[in-house]
Amino acid sequence: TIVLMDTHWEVTFEHIITAHEKREGIFTSHELPRGMQQIPYEMPGDPELAFAVSKEAEDRDDTWVLASDDPYLPIFYGTVNVWSYLKDGGERWVSVGINQCAQTEDFLLLGQLIGEAVLSLDRKVVLLASGGLSHRFLPFRELRGRESSDPMKNIITAEAREADLHVLELLQKGDHGSVIDFLPEYRNVGPEGKFGHYLIMAGALGASACTAPGELFSEYEASVGTGQVHA
Repeated sequence: TIVLMDTHWEVTFEHIITAHEKREGIFTSHELPRGMQQIPYEMPGDPELAFAVSKEAEDRDDTWVLASDDPYLPIFYGTVNVWSYLKDGGERWVSVGINQCAQTEDFLLLGQLIGEAVLSLDRKVVLLASGGLSHRFLPFRELRGRESSDPMKNIITAEAREADLHVLELLQKGDHGSVIDFLPEYRNVGPEGKFGHYLIMAGALGASACTAPGELFSEYEASVGTGQVHA
C-alpha cells in the first residue's frame, strides 16, 4: 500500500484519509488544466488501513481523523501525478489531506497514528510525502519569463533557496530532529502546506528519533519561484 500525503488536497475540520475500494475516473487539474488534462486513473485503495488510522484517533481529544469512502470525494494533482509515474499495477493507493489549521505537533501526531495503524496490520507500506520545499510563487507578470528550473535565478528569494538547501543537507544526514526544530524559521519562506506532507511521513517513522538518511533522486530546482526536489 502506498500512503501519499497530498499537499494539493487541503482539508480543514479534521484529518482526512481516503477509504475507497477503488478510485477511478478522468482527471483534469483545476490549477493547471493546460498541463494536466483528461488523465485516466484507476487505483485500488486500502479501506482496512484507512479505517485503522481513524480508529487510532477515536478516543483521543487532541486530534480527529475521518476515513472517507465517499465516491464523489475529489482527487488531486499531488496524487494523480505521482501515481502516473510510479504505478506498478499491484499496489493500493491511499491519499491523506493536509489540514490547513494543523500545526507541527498535529502533523507529527497524525503520522504517529498512521504508523501505529500500519503496525497493527499485515502490510508492507510506502509513505510518500507529495509536496514542495519553499513555496512562494513569482508575481503573475513575471511567470512566463522565469519558468527555467535554474535555482540561482528563479527561486523567489535567496533566503528561500538557502533555507531549502539547509533542509536538504539535514535530510541527507538523516537529522530529522533538526529539520523539525528548524520549522519555525523555515516557515518564514513558506514551505508548501506548512511542510505537513513531510511531517506526517516523519511522524510515522519516529519523528525526531528517526535517523533514516535521505537520498536525492533529482537536483534541487526552481518552479516559477518555488523550490522542488525528489528525495
